[in-house]
Amino acid sequence: MERVYLDHAATTPPDPRVLEAMWPVFSRDWGNPSSIYLEGQTAHRWLDEARARCARLLGGDPGEIIFTSGGTESDNAAIRGAALAQRERGRGDHIVTSQVEHHAVLHTVEQLEREGFRATYLPVDSDGCVDLAALEEAVGPGTTVLTLMAANNEVGTLQPVAEAAALAKARNPDIVVHTDAVQAAGSIDITPEALGVDLLSLASHKLYGVKGAGLLYVRRGTPWQPQMLGGSQERERRAGTENVAGAFGLAAAMELAWNERDERVAHYRRLRDRLLFELPELVPDTVVTGPVDPDRRLPNNFSCCFRNVEGESVLLGLDMVEVAASSGSACTTGSLEPSHVLTAMGIDDDLAHASLRLTVGKGNTDEQIDYVLEQLPEIVERLRSLAPGQPS
Repeated sequence: MERVYLDHAATTPPDPRVLEAMWPVFSRDWGNPSSIYLEGQTAHRWLDEARARCARLLGGDPGEIIFTSGGTESDNAAIRGAALAQRERGRGDHIVTSQVEHHAVLHTVEQLEREGFRATYLPVDSDGCVDLAALEEAVGPGTTVLTLMAANNEVGTLQPVAEAAALAKARNPDIVVHTDAVQAAGSIDITPEALGVDLLSLASHKLYGVKGAGLLYVRRGTPWQPQMLGGSQERERRAGTENVAGAFGLAAAMELAWNERDERVAHYRRLRDRLLFELPELVPDTVVTGPVDPDRRLPNNFSCCFRNVEGESVLLGLDMVEVAASSGSACTTGSLEPSHVLTAMGIDDDLAHASLRLTVGKGNTDEQIDYVLEQLPEIVERLRSLAPGQPS
């Protein structure tokens, strides 16, 4: 069996069509878009076109798009930029988020707490879905920012962002709402109008684009201030020479994802549902994490925990039979701590250490899923037989 890649939540293989679209910028029109001579003007036209295409797909204006290095920078810039701008206007110093956000969000909020801000981390239910009643109670006159991910990167839970945004704005019309849409892009409608958000983060490499490129959408009129200083690029909102090829590749990747969404989602769901419903039947004591209802989770995400087995050993076993998988967020690989997402969902530490995430992509096949469903039960059974206290 050829290598089976089932970690598309970590990163996706660049689509050849995206690379082809980027190639003229890499090979020919490589000028600095801030330069006034011909080479700079040519590069600037590529950047303008990329910005216009991204804005059109998000239902916004080109002036609302800031190109960044990816999701982490976009999350940091969104939250810090809004929180500081709101405090400067005298509107308060309270931030609301959830306990299951990506660390790019959580660590940013924690740093702001060290700088004098207050924060509320909303609880979630056993499926990882945020508690809207707790949100309603948390938002008050001094609440300036709500940041809530569109879909969880570990367990695939779709969050009620539109409902949360409407509720928060009803409680405080001055609140700024941000969503980390990095995992959700290409699978659901993440346009700011549909979600009711003011700020939105995207990363190209989750959309079959390349790493090192992303964007931050900032709705016109939103209180926000730049975080990257040192130049006038991006209309003085993000200093640093722009990654023109990366920005153009992001636009190409977004267009392909938007145009092919129905086809891709149908393919994802068919393969994902086989894992979701067949694997627990094949492996005893499998605990599905995230919603069992397939409509309430990302169409390409399956996650679970196996009782009486170490998750890292399962990953190594899969790697040895040419299957790439993950135990959760790729950004926490190597951590000895249990997943903060699973802990927030009420899963005990021992079980959380036995987590597995399989995320399918547009290149996966039924034959590959057949192979995984054949190999994985054998791996888990073998590991359990080696565990202390188990019959040999």
